[in-house]
Amino acid sequence: MIDSGVGCALISNTRRTVTAILLALVAVATATTAPSAAAAPASAYCPQLRLADHWYGGNAAKIQRVIDERGRCGKPRGPRPVAVFDWDNTVIKNDISDQTVFWMLRHDKVLQPKDADWRNTSRYLTEAGADALRKACGTTTPPGRPLSTSTNTACADEILSVRKDGKTTGGAEVFDGTHNHRQMQAGYAWVAQINAGYRPSEVRAIARRARAEALSAPIGATQRVGSHTEVAWIRYYPEIKDLIATLNRAGFETWVVSASPKETADVWSAGVGIPPSRTIGIGSLTTNGRINGHLEGCGGIPDGADAIMPYIDGKRCFINKTILGIDGKAQLDPAPEPRRQALAGGDATTDVTMLSDATGVRIALNRNKDELMCRAYDNADGKWAINPMFIEPLPALARAYPCSTTGYENPDGSTAPVRRADGSTIPDQRDTIHG
Repeated sequence: MIDSGVGCALISNTRRTVTAILLALVAVATATTAPSAAAAPASAYCPQLRLADHWYGGNAAKIQRVIDERGRCGKPRGPRPVAVFDWDNTVIKNDISDQTVFWMLRHDKVLQPKDADWRNTSRYLTEAGADALRKACGTTTPPGRPLSTSTNTACADEILSVRKDGKTTGGAEVFDGTHNHRQMQAGYAWVAQINAGYRPSEVRAIARRARAEALSAPIGATQRVGSHTEVAWIRYYPEIKDLIATLNRAGFETWVVSASPKETADVWSAGVGIPPSRTIGIGSLTTNGRINGHLEGCGGIPDGADAIMPYIDGKRCFINKTILGIDGKAQLDPAPEPRRQALAGGDATTDVTMLSDATGVRIALNRNKDELMCRAYDNADGKWAINPMFIEPLPALARAYPCSTTGYENPDGSTAPVRRADGSTIPDQRDTIHG
């Protein structure tokens, strides 16, 4: 007969043994049938692109992978990953600076410059450019008062020629080219500088009027500006709106980085849920509350030097300054990789540095821009995603991109081969992803 104390001990030990075996079996089954929360793929929690089937090839999957891997997706802690987008022809089809200038010319909103001297609108304006504008627009309108561009066709045409071609209507160069061509585009900056005399709120009001007209105009609509017929419509790309909304839901910090005036970009970026506090554009300085025609500095270049803006390497500078909080000359250098944007989208060479800095995926909408498409097609690290424009995509480019010869613009405006980070030359590329 077994002693009662020994029997109780044997029963207790047996129970513990059975329990341990059962727990071990459960652990094995769990490990083999369902990954733990820590090991679960982020896609189990991250929002998915709703218009994924609108993207070319495997681009949506490549983008979604970055969202899944980098997104916070409900996690309450940790730094928010950054995504940055160019604006014109990236988030929208067509150009907000164009449409704003067109609207201003049609509604007599361009102001006579200080001293009726157009050289006061840009330190890079040539004598030929200033003389052509003065002759076309006259000097009788007092400085700071609206020019009659709706009726003075010659004046409207001259301003339009500066904006669109960088030349006078007679073909002379308007800008002298002495700026750093990888930090500045004098013609783009001029769109912000001719707002001198307005309050920022007044520029935003003009942009809202121009925006309303451009969004209401049918796709393909045109308008008369001076003696010219110009595009009259703009549309947001549904696919990019969906992407930005998905990024926001996944915990990304989304930004617009535009080479348009900030006041104009502020008005438009609200349409995709990005507030002015996360919109970077050409930053205009003010005097007594009014725009004075000078620009915000970056990378050790002081305010008012008018030598840098969000353009090519300037986009990196303002991202580092405004988003990452880097100080001084280091704003012009690549930020440490863990701090850089995870995703970037653009369509032109003005975006190439901003896209190259992205560590996850680089979306290039194909507008046949040489340096951008050289780097995107070369795809040295597999992170580029080339996509035709979602509205009116361009056909295949008949020529190869001249990557090995003239695809790169030097700071002095001359051209050179496009080179990889290791210094090797990118060979010429064929245009294979198009409408």
